Amino acid sequence: MDKEQFEDKLSDIVPLKTVTDRNTKGCKGCTRHTHKLHVYDWLCDFSAFQQATKMVEVQFKNTRKGYYINSNNLELKAGDLVAVESLPGHDIGTVTLTGKLVELQMKKNNFREDANGGLRRIYRIARPADLEKYEQAKAREQSTMIRSRQIAEELGLQMKIGDVEYQGDGNKAIFYYIADERVDFRQLIKVLAAEFRVKIEMKQIGARQEAGRIGGIGPCGHELCCSRWMSSFVSVSTSAARIQDISINPQKLAGQCGKLKCCLNYEVDAYVEAQRSLPSREIVLETKDSSYYHFKTDVFSGMMTYSTDKFNGSNLEVIHKDRVFEIIALNKRGKKPLKLAPEKEPETEKETSYLNDVLDQSITRFDNNRQNQPRKKRKPRKRRPDNSSGNHRPGNRNPRNDSSSDTHNA
Repeated sequence: MDKEQFEDKLSDIVPLKTVTDRNTKGCKGCTRHTHKLHVYDWLCDFSAFQQATKMVEVQFKNTRKGYYINSNNLELKAGDLVAVESLPGHDIGTVTLTGKLVELQMKKNNFREDANGGLRRIYRIARPADLEKYEQAKAREQSTMIRSRQIAEELGLQMKIGDVEYQGDGNKAIFYYIADERVDFRQLIKVLAAEFRVKIEMKQIGARQEAGRIGGIGPCGHELCCSRWMSSFVSVSTSAARIQDISINPQKLAGQCGKLKCCLNYEVDAYVEAQRSLPSREIVLETKDSSYYHFKTDVFSGMMTYSTDKFNGSNLEVIHKDRVFEIIALNKRGKKPLKLAPEKEPETEKETSYLNDVLDQSITRFDNNRQNQPRKKRKPRKRRPDNSSGNHRPGNRNPRNDSSSDTHNA
């Protein structure tokens, strides 16, 4: 009986589940946003979907994820720290997804059992001893990366070691590197194994994957797509920018990884579909007053701008694509319209009568009528009695009553 099987049987006899700051649950269907490639479980309230499969999505450092089978039927929820099977030993990861959505994620990420050495299982929920080893292994990653870069430079290898990740039990280290050409790192593996006394695994990543592992904020103000939700990367070319009428400026088109932005591919299909209904930009529109050349196009609204100068914007005219097709048809028949812009449609009788009624009325018609009317004489104002000689103050009685009382007393 090996050590892992013994610990599994021991956990069945003495079940132990610790809740620490790292595996405290978040809200329903959502873990705390401390991990990249965050996924929201919108089926968390449906118990039937949660019990549909035993597969569990477990996330490790940065963007590395794995899919494991819950063979021990543990009660797992998003945010639990678990010990999973690895070769050799075990690894520590965080449960990020359970239930039916795990199968959809496996299909999206093209997960294959054969490529990963078969399905691996979840041993148990992480114990305090497991977490202690895990923290000790993580503390060695930064110093290991710096030392490995020095060793690669001493060996003269044209490669860049971008990150180092230790396994949860500290028996294995994964070195992520970037290289433009093929590198023979057999001697490097021997030196690293002798230096750190762990099993060495080398993984080559691209510039976009490195940016996803590091993370950051893009020029749009959002978190980088490669660290938020993108798991597979498609090549991006400058033709995507040309189709969308974006200026070819390397400083604006490049992302933080130094490559063309992945978001250039997001709307290309919509632009290609919309441009199919537009006329050719090479066609010159002939009118009786001048020849017009294409200047720019608003693809989705269908408004096209034409200029009388082939290379500069001069006498710009904005017309709809339907008008462009109409002029092209006239030019093919040897006819030229008077102007590029369409003629105004005749106004309806109702609108014309309303405008005539408004225009016939003078703005000063009320002033003239007022001048002809005789002025009314104002009535003279009644003067108030002068109270300066009397001793009347605000709040006293009526002066008429006061005078009558004085006369009576006299």
